[in-house]
Amino acid sequence: MELMLAENIKKHRRERKLTQEQLAETLGVTAGAVYKWESGLSQPELGLIVELADFFDTSVDALLGYRMKDNRLDSTVQRIQAYCRTMDREALAEAEKALKKYPNSFRVVHSCAGVYALFGIGGKGKGELRRALELFEQARLLIGQNGDPEISDFTLCGEMAGVYLLLGEHEKGLELLKQHNAGGIFSDSIGVCLAVEMGRPEEAEPWLAEALLSSTVSLVNVVAGYVFVFSAREDFSSARRVLDVGMDFFHGVREENSMDFSAKLDALLHLLLAHVQLRQGEAEEARTSVEKAAGLVKRFDAAPNYAVDSTPFTGELEGAFVHDSLGATARESLETVLGLLKNAELSALWKEVGDHE
Repeated sequence: MELMLAENIKKHRRERKLTQEQLAETLGVTAGAVYKWESGLSQPELGLIVELADFFDTSVDALLGYRMKDNRLDSTVQRIQAYCRTMDREALAEAEKALKKYPNSFRVVHSCAGVYALFGIGGKGKGELRRALELFEQARLLIGQNGDPEISDFTLCGEMAGVYLLLGEHEKGLELLKQHNAGGIFSDSIGVCLAVEMGRPEEAEPWLAEALLSSTVSLVNVVAGYVFVFSAREDFSSARRVLDVGMDFFHGVREENSMDFSAKLDALLHLLLAHVQLRQGEAEEARTSVEKAAGLVKRFDAAPNYAVDSTPFTGELEGAFVHDSLGATARESLETVLGLLKNAELSALWKEVGDHE
């Protein structure tokens, strides 16, 4: 708790145009005592603090500079998070105070577990990391209170696994990740742990391949979503930027001539690109993009292949396949997207090029 008593005594004395000697005489103390108060070398006794407050026509708490903290649960968590943003170790003291006040609050316990994990990064704070594990275990017992849909027992176990890895207890962390890898949410972490921390690259590759495939499909979905968002704002410059970033990554992980499911995704990206190009007045470039999309659609639908084993880096995923909900064929999928884009010029161009194809 930081007090401002020294500064406030000096401020009030100067406001009344008093010297230290004059204030000392009024209070019946020495000028040296006033000097020490204002320098922070000592503090007046309680009776003198009350007398000073009365003399300066202020309250004791105002003279002290004391401000009562808002210790309600939400404010406590926000204050701890603010300390964490600047890596202020005061966060640890605040965390312990919060745990004493709210020992059975999931939100407080979980937040404080994160604080200790944060300050144990690098494996240097073994004590902090052990404390983080204790708190994550406690949070698991309180999970029934959780109202955040992004937090579950699976994610808590993932956070605990991260702490074990920081402690150098790789086998414990790895096992925890594998046991709670619902929907492949930790496949990337498992792969990195095996390849980097444990020196087992061959074992890591299938996990990394699964994570790469999932990330690639997610990326295409995110790019498509952003194109619709920016189109609604008529911000086609931003739509083009996000498409460029997404397509650069996508084409970097796809064999150019492969006709597996990635071809269907590639056709979608080119159709979205054509939409943006038309909105930016690039008619010829849009035609080229539509021709590319139509060609991919025709080749894919001639021999549908929803596997992904011909895509680079995913050869370890034997038997893996992907489907989408846009349409049974690539043509149906793209025509569904066309209807959603509501771009008459693009629809006409697609009909012209698609029928020709």
